[in-house]
Amino acid sequence: MLSRSFFCLALLSVQWITALSFQETPDSLNTEARVPEEVNRKVDSVMTSAIRAHAFPGAELLVARSGRVIFHQSYGYHTYDSLIKNRKGDLYDLASVTKISAALPAVMKLVDEGKIRLDEKFSTYWKPWRHRKDKRDLTVREILAHQAGLEPYIIFVNDILKKNGRFKRRFVRHKPSGRFALPAYDSLYVNRRFIRKMYRKINRSEVSDVKKYNYSGLTFLLYPKIVENLTGEKFEDYVTKHFYTPLGASTLMFTPKRHGFPANRIVPTEEDTLYRKRFVHGWVHDENASLMGGVSGNAGLFGTARDMARLMQMYMNMGVYNGKRYISKATMKEFSKVQYPENDNKRGLGFDKPLLNNRELDLSEALPAPQASMNSFGHGGFTGTYVWADPDNELVFVFLSNRVYPTRNNRALYSMRIRQALMALFYDIPEKEADREP
Repeated sequence: MLSRSFFCLALLSVQWITALSFQETPDSLNTEARVPEEVNRKVDSVMTSAIRAHAFPGAELLVARSGRVIFHQSYGYHTYDSLIKNRKGDLYDLASVTKISAALPAVMKLVDEGKIRLDEKFSTYWKPWRHRKDKRDLTVREILAHQAGLEPYIIFVNDILKKNGRFKRRFVRHKPSGRFALPAYDSLYVNRRFIRKMYRKINRSEVSDVKKYNYSGLTFLLYPKIVENLTGEKFEDYVTKHFYTPLGASTLMFTPKRHGFPANRIVPTEEDTLYRKRFVHGWVHDENASLMGGVSGNAGLFGTARDMARLMQMYMNMGVYNGKRYISKATMKEFSKVQYPENDNKRGLGFDKPLLNNRELDLSEALPAPQASMNSFGHGGFTGTYVWADPDNELVFVFLSNRVYPTRNNRALYSMRIRQALMALFYDIPEKEADREP
């Protein structure tokens, strides 16, 4: 647990980044301001203590306020052997942050266009559910708010392995072909028909009769196909064309290894003991996303802190970035508000939200920082990522790490409350102090 004395440790101050080259506007994050030196020291203290405690081998933090970057620094190394130092601009596996940075922008755009309606039955857009009595009446709103009673997760890796741990040849091969076209890792290819098996298991999964908050990522495995059905465009192409490219977020991508992104700039994740039996580097950590070829709505997106900040700034501006509107204000407000508070469900539509009593809690219990407004929203990822936008305070928070290295059993990031502690530091800065030029 982080104590007050923990924050008072004095360490080296951070170095500041140079301004970006694109046209300067109030919300394009290419200008900077300086935070008080005391904040620099406290952030360094939190990060250094976390690395020493093996919460993660390295991390990167970017914070923007009122459209200007007020903090951006990387810490540590890619791995604990300290061979490759973390640098600003390194690519991280975003894990479940993919849900709000790939699936959700596509869904929100389709809502704006009237192609998806929130209170319509999900089975309208996913036809197999029309024949499932327990699923046919579930609405898009209930599902996005994790209020539908769906199972949290299905481990599909079990379906590709024999009892002796070897691959079933009908599902996995070591060389690509017309059938085995889904890359799961170097020299590892999944039968493209396996996705249909995944769909069938999701379709047949149980639904609870009790409608309460229960986080489920299952439908995020379906959104890529739904987007393709509604738009005629492949999911990856759709989000790149309509969001990443115009935002200038060129590093938001799936399967970076296949895109030729330099391996020494990609932060590795875990030693996979489940089926790849190798060090996961440049390929998605999440097993279900990997079995879909690395392109999914639940996980699979990679990105840099700077490009994630662009997307989050657009969200914080209620759909506008650099003078261009991507999502209507009405849709952003609807998706970013709590949907079922009467059921003690804190969630928005796809977005995570503060605990309903967050302002009353101490740092040791709050999620995110207790100072975050109730209008704020964001999401976390299993690999140790966390992104947040607070419109009331004009704050964007992007924290990227690989806490699953070398194993997912490492939970010090959570027990030490690292992300909440870091976020809290930036709420404590008086506005005039955060507005000083560097």
